[in-house]
Amino acid sequence: MGELGPEMIEKRINNISEFLDAWRVDQGHEAGTAWFRGQSDASWSLLPGFLRNEVQVSETTLLNRFKQSAAMLADNRPQTSFDWTFLMQHYGVPTRLLDWSESPLVALYFAVDEFENHPNRDAALWCLWPTVLNKNANIVDKVEGKYIPSFEDVELEGYATDSVRTNTRIELFPVATIATRNNPRIQAQLGTFTIHHNKKIAIEDVGDQKHILKYVIPSESRHSVLTDLKLLGFNRFSLFPELASVGAILKEMVK
Repeated sequence: MGELGPEMIEKRINNISEFLDAWRVDQGHEAGTAWFRGQSDASWSLLPGFLRNEVQVSETTLLNRFKQSAAMLADNRPQTSFDWTFLMQHYGVPTRLLDWSESPLVALYFAVDEFENHPNRDAALWCLWPTVLNKNANIVDKVEGKYIPSFEDVELEGYATDSVRTNTRIELFPVATIATRNNPRIQAQLGTFTIHHNKKIAIEDVGDQKHILKYVIPSESRHSVLTDLKLLGFNRFSLFPELASVGAILKEMVK
């Protein structure tokens, strides 16, 4: 992995081939596995929804109100605050989570998919080295160098809603973590997560920035990249294997 200085390096890619050429150079085997995230607007920071704006409601209140209405509708009642947070994230409620994927092409799809809703906007494909990010939070396994904690591990206890709410004077760096892929959507998307604590800091601003890399897709290239991804089998149904996706695809066919 190339050295990232005080200002993060950005690279422009116009098609999948250019990304692959760049990634062959940038992947950095010594840094371990890499995760990817696509964003429709390249100017957006890597901050989760709950921290992007000055919200007037606490995370605990959001969680309690969600439980109030969702408990009887959930097929399997969540057992922990993390489980409830995943469910909230799944249905678009702002949380401290950011979604990532182990597949760069999945992330690239999300970067360019909504080009009609973001005209004249460059998109971004972010690359994250999770174990390098976690070193900033002092999560290091000297035996297993590429260790990534799960939400069940002791390292994540302080990031649970109750702990964050109680320990307001403690501000920890965001960490990369894995979760059980217990629904078709997260499995299809090869999903992973980062989770923030009380510290309101974008992931790209953490530490020396050696954990992050950004590829920018110019606005004029978004449609052609999306077309190529669909030719490769990436579409709404493959990433959202749900009835609503079938309807959306059929609706496109009759336009």
